[in-house]
Amino acid sequence: MNTYIDIILRSISVYFFMIIALRIFGKKELSQLNTADVILILLISNSVQNAMVGKDTTLWGGLAAATVLFFINFVLKKLMYKYKGFSDFMQEKPEILIHDGNLDFKSLSRLNITADELKEAMREHGLEYFKDVKLAMLEIDGNISIISGNQDLRQTQYKRKIRRKKILV
Repeated sequence: MNTYIDIILRSISVYFFMIIALRIFGKKELSQLNTADVILILLISNSVQNAMVGKDTTLWGGLAAATVLFFINFVLKKLMYKYKGFSDFMQEKPEILIHDGNLDFKSLSRLNITADELKEAMREHGLEYFKDVKLAMLEIDGNISIISGNQDLRQTQYKRKIRRKKILV
């Protein structure tokens, strides 16, 4: 039983190390993965496996580590939903990149967002020139949201819809 307590403590340590590392290296890295980023994720997962399970490479050791990771993630999501202060601590805030066609060079530099990355996001939204951007934001998930200057801004409400399968008889 002592082995499983060791696995639990190791898994918790690795989980929080990864949260801190992702927080330090930035949210941009989460959504805009290139080949090198995918390789890095695979190598990190392989390198921390032994740190979590130690000498216990049995099925039960791996399942114990995975269970702990799922549980920690579940608890953190619940805490972030319930406590705004904790959520603010765990997640970064959205960042303004362009406002009324003017680039925020300080934010772009601090976030390591290149002009090419920003132009790519603009093209995805059908825009060619910076002057056509009313607002560009780096969202907390690492995506860049863009509102063009020629769109009417109006408040909308998001409603979740439950999809039901139609049964064909």
